[in-house]
Amino acid sequence: MSSISSIITALAHGLSKSFSLAGIQALIMHYGYIAIFGLMSLEAASLPIPSEIVLPAVGYFAAQGLLNVVLAFFVALAAGIIGITVDYAIAYYIGKDVVYKHAGRFHIKKNTLDAFDSWFQKNGAFAVFSLRLVPVLRGLISLPAGFARMPLKTFYLYSILGMVVWNALLMAFGYYALGASNTTMIVVLLSVLGIIMYLIYYMIMRAVKKTHTV
Repeated sequence: MSSISSIITALAHGLSKSFSLAGIQALIMHYGYIAIFGLMSLEAASLPIPSEIVLPAVGYFAAQGLLNVVLAFFVALAAGIIGITVDYAIAYYIGKDVVYKHAGRFHIKKNTLDAFDSWFQKNGAFAVFSLRLVPVLRGLISLPAGFARMPLKTFYLYSILGMVVWNALLMAFGYYALGASNTTMIVVLLSVLGIIMYLIYYMIMRAVKKTHTV
């Protein structure tokens, strides 16, 4: 168990540093679809990879002709399925106690997991779908689903629906907005996207926390 703990600690330390926009762009430019797959797999497995940066960058590079937008979309989706499967399996087979013990090493707070667990218990499939649209914390819902041993068919259906909406919106933003030639328009659109994402985060997390305190 000590060796497993050491591996988890090392992995958490290595991923604790934020990925910069420049760093993610460089990865995608040099490694293309492999980078997309790796980054989105880790993000879906609740590791601190910002899909809010990855996906718009993918859309932008597709608009520049460096990537095929359809292929990139399905690579990101396939990667997400792998990531959520890892989280679900960890929760299903290892259980809540072990997950809670190591969550802090990945900057995941126990009260956040508790809140998501309460939201899942009350809303089931809708919780899986809606929390796939929450910036930053969207991957965590796989854990309560695994704890509860949610049927895989339902878990995958609502997870994939949420990922399709999320991936399509952010890639479309990168494809159309970041590729614009007007700098002022890009800044405005980035601001609008930031506001929309914040409002989605605020509204859903408010509902989640309200459920947890009831």
